[in-house]
Parts: sequence; C-alpha cells; structure tokens
Amino acid sequence: MAEAIRRGRQLAMVFDLNKCIGCQTCSVACKVLWTRGEGQEYQWWIMVNTMPGRGHPRDWDQMGGGYRDGVPQPGRLPKREEWGGGWEFNYDEVFYGGKGEEAYLRPLGPQPQWGPNWDEDQGAGEYPNAYFFYLPRMCNHCTRPACLEACPRGALYKREDGIVLRDEGRCRGYQFCLEACPYKRIFFNFSRRISQQCIMCFPRVEKGVAPACVRQCPGRAVWFGYLDDEEGPVYKLVRQWQVALPLRPDFGTEPNVFYIPPLAPYRYNPDGTLDRENPRIPTEYLERLFGPKVRDALATLRSEMEKTRNGGHSELMDILIAYRWQDMFRPFDRDPVDTSWS
Repeated sequence: MAEAIRRGRQLAMVFDLNKCIGCQTCSVACKVLWTRGEGQEYQWWIMVNTMPGRGHPRDWDQMGGGYRDGVPQPGRLPKREEWGGGWEFNYDEVFYGGKGEEAYLRPLGPQPQWGPNWDEDQGAGEYPNAYFFYLPRMCNHCTRPACLEACPRGALYKREDGIVLRDEGRCRGYQFCLEACPYKRIFFNFSRRISQQCIMCFPRVEKGVAPACVRQCPGRAVWFGYLDDEEGPVYKLVRQWQVALPLRPDFGTEPNVFYIPPLAPYRYNPDGTLDRENPRIPTEYLERLFGPKVRDALATLRSEMEKTRNGGHSELMDILIAYRWQDMFRPFDRDPVDTSWS
C-alpha cells in the first residue's frame, strides 16, 4: 500500500519560523472558510503554537502513532479536555445584562483546563536568556499517511497532487485515523460523528488559488507548490538548499509541511558578555523537533546571511525575503476575487 500512496506529484508548504509572528491570521482564515459548521466549534485545522510548549492537543507528541522502522506504532486518542476550545461565553450577561464593570467574559460550564494557545508566549529559559518561537501546525499530507493506512473503511485517500482527503460518506467515526496520526491533526465532529481535517483548500488549488492560510499570511512566511518543481521556491528551499525540514521526521510518515528552523541571538553569560558558542534556543531542542539535519540548515542560513552582509548575493536570501509575494506560490497565484467559484 505504501508504494501505491507514493505515486503522483506532491504539493507541499514551507513555513519560515524566523518570520512567523504568531498573529494567527492563517488560523482565522482557515476557521472562517472551513470550520464554522455544527460540531466544528473546537476545530482549528491550522493553529500556531508557542514553542517550547505543550501544543494542541496538549502533549500531542507523546500520544503515539506513526511508524518506527516502517512498523506502525500504537497511538491513543486525545481526550476532549486535552483539546479544549469551542467554549460558550456569557455574552448576553456582559453586553446586555446592564451590570457594567461587574460582569466580565468567562466560559460557561466547567472551568477549562486547556485550549488552543493555552501556553502562548510562555516559552522556556530564564531572564536574560528566555526564548520562544511560533510553530504553525496542520495536517502534513504525508507521503506515507498513517491515518490512511489505519482506516478500515477506506474513507481516506491521497490524490495525484498529494493532498490527503476524506470521503465523509464512508467515514463512520471510528477514529483509528486519529490514533494512528502522530501529529494529532485530525478532529472528531461530535455532532456528525465523523472525523475531519485540513483539506489543503483543494477547491482553491483546483482553480489556481493558493490555500487561504498561505495567501493570507501578512509576514510572507509561507511558500506553497510542488516538491518536484525545480523552478519553484518549495523545491529550492527543501531540496536544493535543504534549509526547510519536516517536523518530527522520526515519526516516519514523511510529512510534506516543512519548516525553516528559527535562528536566535547568542546567550548572555553571567557577567553580561555574549556566549558566542551557544544560541539562546538550544540546538539540541531544535534537533529533537526537526532531526539532525537542523544543524546543517542553521549553518547554511548563517553562512548565506553573512555573505549578504559582506556585499555578496545570495539566491537563498532572495527567496526568504520574498520581494514579490506572488512568487511564493506560483502557479497558484490567481486572485480569488477574479475567480469563478460556480
């Protein structure tokens, strides 16, 4: 089955974690477009988490799934309280109750214990060496999707362009897909009793329009295109320059969402001088997230930055600066306003 899944081309994304500002524009663009239906209140198909952090769902990276040496690994379902979100608030009391400053917005029902962005901007480390960065997470549309192989109904399939989709008519809500997914980016719709996940905006892609999360990014931090398009930025960042890396490659699913790892200032020594040997974000931590290739990726980024500082030219820096936003996702650069959706 794995060889059959690998056929065709592969659409992919690259997020530059040095440019992501955690504004959640991608999250809201996706939410407004795709997850406003019944049972989707808590669903955020893309969510920007603060790292280091416990993520969404809480401690997702300790829930199992994926493969080890090609062998499927057992996983578990996140509990509802580990997701959080989808709360109802006391809007009527605050806005129309006439209580003035005595009333404030609060979730109705049991006190929440977790939710999307629960630990936003907390990070790690102590002053003056505290640090954090933002990590957008979504379905990775993996080359070897564990969710697909786990589904007994054959409800999941991988298109010729690499997008992983679900036939909701075949889905029975068994959630074996979520157990198998090591990234836990599949959501159960408690109203419809089916599972749902990012569809990579395939109706937009089929019209030549980039996904909403890509096109709406105000920081020009996301690239989109085919992995085998040698003239495209995704190929150049992932294959040519090898500075864009998958999240947790040890999970064995070969994800197709890639990340340019964050650079960081030097640490301060106790006497206030700079420790020029150690960045503030520990390289060992980044290695746990992105694998051993992160060291070479960081070295390449620093080398190309130094080249430009010394008056040289760097194709890599030109790509990362993104002077023309349309170049970030050609040929999917059609304006949705000028596109017929009938």
